[in-house]
Amino acid sequence: MIRLGLWIATVILALDQAVKWWLLNHVLTGPEAYPPITPFFSLVRVWNQGISFGILGGDNAPYPLLLVVLAFSVSFVLMIWLGRTGRPWICWGLGFIIGGALGNAVDRLRYGAVFDFLDFHAFGVHWPAFNLADAAITVGVGMILIDALLERRETPK
Repeated sequence: MIRLGLWIATVILALDQAVKWWLLNHVLTGPEAYPPITPFFSLVRVWNQGISFGILGGDNAPYPLLLVVLAFSVSFVLMIWLGRTGRPWICWGLGFIIGGALGNAVDRLRYGAVFDFLDFHAFGVHWPAFNLADAAITVGVGMILIDALLERRETPK
């Protein structure tokens, strides 16, 4: 299972970095605002110095290297869990989380901030911009939660 989980993490990391590279170098190349793609979705160029959804961002953002060390530390612990699990949903979920965490850590190492570009908005509600790594982390956590809810537990005798 560990090989599958690490393969998933590698695919997520590579896909995240490839999409970010493509957008930064070929699509979102200038400082101008970009027209909406649909009435509820736009591509934007946002540099997130904080944690998820810009928490602890702005002028009070923690040192980017601290967040990189945290991402690598959490990924290491999750890899240990990955090596001990035999549950497919946990394996997939951990792969998604590890790949997403490392994708954002690479951004912090390269740029000092995370590049967010997906912008959803509807009915006067505007969700904070996010990226594929963030989506992968969210999906991974969801998979682990679903596994926990569906896990068959033996009843004590």
